[in-house]
Amino acid sequence: MIFSVQVKVMPLRELLDPQGKAVMGGLQNLGMKSVSDVRIGKNITLQVEAESSELAKQIAEEASKKLLANPVMEYFEISVN
Repeated sequence: MIFSVQVKVMPLRELLDPQGKAVMGGLQNLGMKSVSDVRIGKNITLQVEAESSELAKQIAEEASKKLLANPVMEYFEISVN
């Protein structure tokens, strides 16, 4: 079977997000004062051929650990559809 796997990669919560801060400043300059925080990450979609959704998730997790996310600065979440 082929599974569509979403990998969401975000900066670690305890680290500064320079892109998020820049967008936050832009929104404030546009008068959008109700926005209190912005974090910017990556959304990666993988088409994974596997026997089960659990195996597809394991493959995506391995790809995330080895290539898609930098564990020093980022965390990731995986969902299989």
